[in-house]
Amino acid sequence: MPLPVGTPAPDFTLKSKSPNDADVKLSSNFHQKNTVLLFFPLAFTGVCTTEMCDLSSGLADYAALSADVIAVSVDSPFAQQVWAEKNKITVRIASDLNKTVTNAYQVLFPNLAGIGDTSARAAFVIDRHGIIQYSEQTATPKDLPDFAAIKATLAKLA
Repeated sequence: MPLPVGTPAPDFTLKSKSPNDADVKLSSNFHQKNTVLLFFPLAFTGVCTTEMCDLSSGLADYAALSADVIAVSVDSPFAQQVWAEKNKITVRIASDLNKTVTNAYQVLFPNLAGIGDTSARAAFVIDRHGIIQYSEQTATPKDLPDFAAIKATLAKLA
């Protein structure tokens, strides 16, 4: 079960190759904007590619709701960079190669397709004060989060 609504969001700093090799630190958004934190299983897979491409084309919607979007997977930042460039993904993607953040948010998906543990597909809305206001883990890795509910939560926080 993912961390529930009302829980302080565990802070993290993760490596990223997008944009500009800058580390991704969750708490840099605190007191400035809300955060949509998305976990996805693996780069170079169909559902994950569709999700991140759709998000990339709709990032302005989240910015209009005073929200930053951060996506996290257990892929290396190098693989994430190649995947993002190949698919024109502009969402900020962070590497949780050691699964530290995945475990902190309680969204580990054990033994995906027999290849090992990954992040589950999950979504969190974290307010400016660092408190989780929306928490969802999809039933299967093939299911997408409820983006309408995520946007509705952000609208209430604006």
